[in-house]
Amino acid sequence: MGIYLSSPKTDKFSEDGENEKLRYGLSSMQGWRASMEDAHAAILDLDDNTSFLGVYDGHGGKVVSKFCAKYLHQQVLSDEAYAAGDVGTSLQKAFFRMDEMMQGQRGWRELAVLGDKINKFSGMIEGFIWSPRSGDNANKPDAWAFEEGPHSDFPGPSSGSTACVAVIRNKQLFVANAGDSRCVISRKGQAYNLSRDHKPDLEAEKERILKAGGFIHAGRVNGSLNLARAIGDMEFKQNKTLPSEKQIVTASPDVNTVELCDDDDFLVLACDGIWDCMTSQQLVDFIHEQLNSETKLSVVCEKVLDRCLAPNTAGGEGCDNMTMILVQFKKPVQYTEPTPSETKPSQAEPNHDDPSSSN
Repeated sequence: MGIYLSSPKTDKFSEDGENEKLRYGLSSMQGWRASMEDAHAAILDLDDNTSFLGVYDGHGGKVVSKFCAKYLHQQVLSDEAYAAGDVGTSLQKAFFRMDEMMQGQRGWRELAVLGDKINKFSGMIEGFIWSPRSGDNANKPDAWAFEEGPHSDFPGPSSGSTACVAVIRNKQLFVANAGDSRCVISRKGQAYNLSRDHKPDLEAEKERILKAGGFIHAGRVNGSLNLARAIGDMEFKQNKTLPSEKQIVTASPDVNTVELCDDDDFLVLACDGIWDCMTSQQLVDFIHEQLNSETKLSVVCEKVLDRCLAPNTAGGEGCDNMTMILVQFKKPVQYTEPTPSETKPSQAEPNHDDPSSSN
């Protein structure tokens, strides 16, 4: 059977939500893969005027994507930069914080509980035996490094995950991305990529990989990983002489800030199981077509997943796990001309029209 099932698992997890500013729908499907390694987060009210949405595409297992879905938005919210109004810096720090939190005894225990049933049981037992008895402080991530136990030297997971998240605050949209999941905005029907797929062959990625002592073979880092940035994958982050952002593989996200305007139709975040099958513009066109007759956003997402699902596993494309979040802005916002310091969304680039193989 290998990594594929004999027939696809097509049941979907779907969800809709809304507040006074936006509405979203999402759907995820295991498909042909032997296991589901995608995860997601949709937090309408991160605080009084901020929403958080994220997709996480795991590889080598599901635990890192599930860990990110559980903790990344919490780290954004609790960071001092966020409290000071610097959303971009808080996103940057939260991505790196995921790698830090997954190390040591507490990191091992959290990943074990998120893993399979055997690990979950042993993780819960170790939590009972080894977790510090210091009240509420024991659960604060700042205290995680001080938890002792048989896995105190755990270097972090060998599996990993992409992370592509959007934070919407008033008229500003912040997109942070590491890996090949993607965020796209439709503006007057035109697709604009708000993230860049971090493939090893990109010049900036290749330069960092080689400088850190890695190599690229057949489009893969050290011949194995077809991503240049990811959370987890700690085996690629062991050069003690280099900072986190200069390791062979880094969790460092690109952060893009966009001013929303009346011309914005909707926002899409999706894992590469979608982008392997459709270009950014093709997906935007398909969604516009569906919205003519369908108002429930999760149903639109489900139709995208069904359209992308391959009839068999012969070609590879359409055989990956699939997750997609679709966001509509309920209240039009006043259009303002972007200042030079703001980042305009860049039109979907031609290189995204020829997607690479899925991770």
